[in-house]
Amino acid sequence: MSSNAMFLVCDMINDLVHEDGPNGKKGYGPILARRNTIANTAEAIRKARAAGVAIGYVRVGFAQDYRDCPPRSPLFQGAKKAGLFKLGTWGTEVHPALAPQPGDYDIVKHRVSPFYATSLEAILRANGIQRLYVSGVATGGAVLSAAKDGHDRDYEIFVLEDCCAALTDEQHQSVVEQMQRMTTILTSREVTFAEGG
Repeated sequence: MSSNAMFLVCDMINDLVHEDGPNGKKGYGPILARRNTIANTAEAIRKARAAGVAIGYVRVGFAQDYRDCPPRSPLFQGAKKAGLFKLGTWGTEVHPALAPQPGDYDIVKHRVSPFYATSLEAILRANGIQRLYVSGVATGGAVLSAAKDGHDRDYEIFVLEDCCAALTDEQHQSVVEQMQRMTTILTSREVTFAEGG
């Protein structure tokens, strides 16, 4: 494993990105297909593994009775009403094209940010991680939160733009422009997972 880098793959779970899931025909499905997001992410994961970089899968999820779901969040209350994001179900498993392997990290979160009340920071510190590569859905949700929170914790942040998606191209592009001031924006083709990129 590389001594100081981790690739965070955010919320690429079946409920959000699988073609047979609730967002497969609407929501993220059409945009993911058009942008080739899943295949791009699979290629980035392959490159990260070849470079010896740790992989962290960030998954949003709640208890079966949603006891840990924030009651005042329009976002997560909508998911609760739709029966989404139940831990231990197919919906919160990582898309099979991006399947975790032994030794990868599973970071379960109950809010938007991968850092909030999760094991992520302890894992990063225990492994001497200084560089974070971030991708996933949504660009303006988990990806932006990981970028901002990682930046403010003094990590060097790289966002893999073609491995991210939002509900519209306009949302995606607007957030990418925001992140350019605090991150390095790369693609799955450009990234090397070496120092500086």
